[in-house]
Amino acid sequence: MPKIKVLVVDDHAIVRDGISALLALVPDIEVIGEASNGVEALKLVQERRPHVVLMDIAMPVMGGLEATRRISKDFSETKVLILTQYDDKEYVFPVIEAGACGFISKVGASSELVTGIRAVFQGDSYLSPIIARLLVEDYQRHGVRARDPYDQLTDREREILKLVAEGYTTQEIAGKLVITPKTVEGHKTNLMAKLGLHNRIELVKYALRKGIITV
Repeated sequence: MPKIKVLVVDDHAIVRDGISALLALVPDIEVIGEASNGVEALKLVQERRPHVVLMDIAMPVMGGLEATRRISKDFSETKVLILTQYDDKEYVFPVIEAGACGFISKVGASSELVTGIRAVFQGDSYLSPIIARLLVEDYQRHGVRARDPYDQLTDREREILKLVAEGYTTQEIAGKLVITPKTVEGHKTNLMAKLGLHNRIELVKYALRKGIITV
């Protein structure tokens, strides 16, 4: 029987090592690579085509939200399973909207990890019981969640949002994307209007909350 090929993505080596050691004991799962950020993850997904990616959210260079969105768009056969902290429920909806198939809590039982990997590999979704309870409680308090305005952004606007939040100037962004500074400013104005942001500080805070950038 073919093994489930898994890529482990986390910016902490000790977490990656622990997960890989655990999964090495499972006969139907094989860890085929490790990555410390979203950029490395995208490269390995392209090269090795894992069945499942275990994805952390907050990482340097490129966070899990953006990496999940790109994997879901460009490598739809690869399923993303998010590794999340107990108090990360504010990320659940954005990353599901980005294409994740489920969430595993880092403080949950190790058995959840194997169950979750098998579930998403088979085409199902999986929510750690801790995360599921948080979502139920959140729904009971707030009702149906409004659609995330981030979904309204174009791919170009998302690129510029990330670059602005990382501290690049209009001229530098124009050079990187091979467009005019005027075009950059136009996209920046549009994305800030869609997100309800009014200045660069609010933009940076938003990008941090969404996991688009990290400190």
